[in-house]
Amino acid sequence: MSTTQHYRAPKGADAVFNRVVRWLADRGVNLAGAHNLTVIGRVSGQPQTVPVNPVRIDGADYLVAVRGETQWVRNARAAGRAELRVGRRVRQVDLTEVELGLRGPILREYLRRWGWEVGRFLPEGMSTSPTDADLERFAPLLPVFAVTP
Repeated sequence: MSTTQHYRAPKGADAVFNRVVRWLADRGVNLAGAHNLTVIGRVSGQPQTVPVNPVRIDGADYLVAVRGETQWVRNARAAGRAELRVGRRVRQVDLTEVELGLRGPILREYLRRWGWEVGRFLPEGMSTSPTDADLERFAPLLPVFAVTP
């Protein structure tokens, strides 16, 4: 298995589902924890919005990119700032990528909460109930960002 990059693009029903979840979050409906993340495009300079499921652990918020090296991940790395929104509730946040060695507990909790929804996007060979060895093996393929005000 290559540990250089992982990416699963939304397609078919997933793309439609993302649009529905985004539309609902815009109207204040927090479907399974969904928020809309808006980040400025690193190339276009235009805002790009995608639904995400922030996970809170010990009072800190994180974003996990189970699809891998997505556009929002690349944009977040470049911008370092974003907006999280549910309805009228908007938070301007900083996004800082979490070091590989610290991702395991965050990934485990994220998958415990949303594995049922996102399991099919995980890297080949990774389950929604990963072992410690799996977390170490797959952490480089799954970007994680700390969210701070």
